[in-house]
Amino acid sequence: MFKGLNDALLSGDTNPATQGKRIILPSTFVGGARYMIQNYQDAMATCRWMGYPDLFITFTCNSKWPEIQRYLDERNLKPEDRPDIICRVFKMKLDGLINDFRRNKIFGTVRAVIYTIEFQKCGLPHAHILLFLEKSEDLATTDHIDKIISAEIPCKESDPEYFNVVKEFMMHGPCGDVRKKSPCMVDGRCSKHFPKRFVEHTTLDEDGYPVYRRRFDGRTISKNGAELDNRYVVPHNRYLLLKYAAHMHVEWCNQSRSIKYLFKHVNKGNDRITATFYQSANGEHADNNVDEVKMYYDCRYISSCEAAWRTLGFAIQYRSVGMERLSFHLPNEQVVYFNDLEPINEVLEKPSVKESMFLAWFKANEIYPEARNLTYAEMPIRFVWKQSAREWVPRKRNFAIGRLFYVPPACGELFYLRGLLNVVRGPTSFEDIKKVDGVQYDTFRDACYALGLLNDDKEYIDAIKEASFWATTHCLRKLFVALLIADCLSRPEEVWEKCWIFLSEDILHKQRVMLNHPGIFLYYFPHIQNFIIQMYY
Repeated sequence: MFKGLNDALLSGDTNPATQGKRIILPSTFVGGARYMIQNYQDAMATCRWMGYPDLFITFTCNSKWPEIQRYLDERNLKPEDRPDIICRVFKMKLDGLINDFRRNKIFGTVRAVIYTIEFQKCGLPHAHILLFLEKSEDLATTDHIDKIISAEIPCKESDPEYFNVVKEFMMHGPCGDVRKKSPCMVDGRCSKHFPKRFVEHTTLDEDGYPVYRRRFDGRTISKNGAELDNRYVVPHNRYLLLKYAAHMHVEWCNQSRSIKYLFKHVNKGNDRITATFYQSANGEHADNNVDEVKMYYDCRYISSCEAAWRTLGFAIQYRSVGMERLSFHLPNEQVVYFNDLEPINEVLEKPSVKESMFLAWFKANEIYPEARNLTYAEMPIRFVWKQSAREWVPRKRNFAIGRLFYVPPACGELFYLRGLLNVVRGPTSFEDIKKVDGVQYDTFRDACYALGLLNDDKEYIDAIKEASFWATTHCLRKLFVALLIADCLSRPEEVWEKCWIFLSEDILHKQRVMLNHPGIFLYYFPHIQNFIIQMYY
């Protein structure tokens, strides 16, 4: 930080090495932990801005596509011999699919698209896609769901082409009693909850999940020696399945309260392996000491397809709506980047060390009258941050969503500054942020009190509610426990009553997994609250 370097210089220390060294993988490193976390939070910010996504689609590459087979057959090759061809064709198909969504509007007007590319250890690339559609009255009806999603076997006589692609790409299993050693079987049950039950009409369950129509119509498909009926059909869209001839799993997800876990799945990151390194015992002086701690590595696993995808420069993450990550800081605590061999006095002489995105916001408020009507989070809607010039300039087209970095309550003044940035408009200095109704306050905390942001335990309730937009329920429970341990809640029972619903979002899922019973529901609130409390023991 600027303040730390300045204090070091005033004490006569000009050696940057004394400031310590921390080696990290930044969020700009594609595929790293910070990269995935930031993309997850960006996706949740999009969700907060536009509401829940309407459709979740998984599109898997098909190595038998004619474009791929033609090339391989001419050269007597196998798909694994040319992962670059696999990736090129899949990317073209994926671009065509996104074009169908955005321009051809096969599901209606699309407000936003988010997708991530995933590579399994021995599998082909596939895309997890989230669609945000323009809202309409019939969008959330079961009749509309039936129009765009099917989970039934089509008639072989009247629609043979459709029947054949469902048979090839969209039948799960066989598993269950038919094949108990299937890879999806865990503790004697299918981990994907197949076979489903027969249902005459599509409904939405108590948790917002769709239960698709699967009628008992006598239609079956023979697969690996087993007869599979509608209970084994993976939900799909007829048009997309026929056009792309690949596994195309389509799910309606607009009312699901577990939307955070959907985003977590989309941004879960690379497959991982563990590895150990050792020296072979060649010769008399071989070292027989084994240090398993030093030799243990937690590694990313990169398949040949992922290596080809990255080499070709294709995006791992895609988002159609712009996102601006808004950094902020306390006075003189902006981040400073410098070469570790550069003397501190020379670093501090650079004009750029006293500049930041946040401080440039103050300058923009001085220059542009329009900016004075915006909060910091609203700034990207009308203005663009120019990194090279380190300034905000009026936006000429489109817009972006602004996202303030999360700060926990333990950060003190920085936490209160963040709270003020959500409501204060047009300040030109830190002092302006601390001014309320013409009264100048000494701290950001005092300004928050003056604005009524900290009445009673409201600040902590708001902190939990705000974090609930992106944090997992496990993290929310840890935050609540931290507040209890810190003894900073004046009425803990009131905070509990207003926030327990956010701390319980994964309880139903955990019970379903533990009991391996996807159909159970929890209706009695005291039981749910007891499950939350048990999580702490």
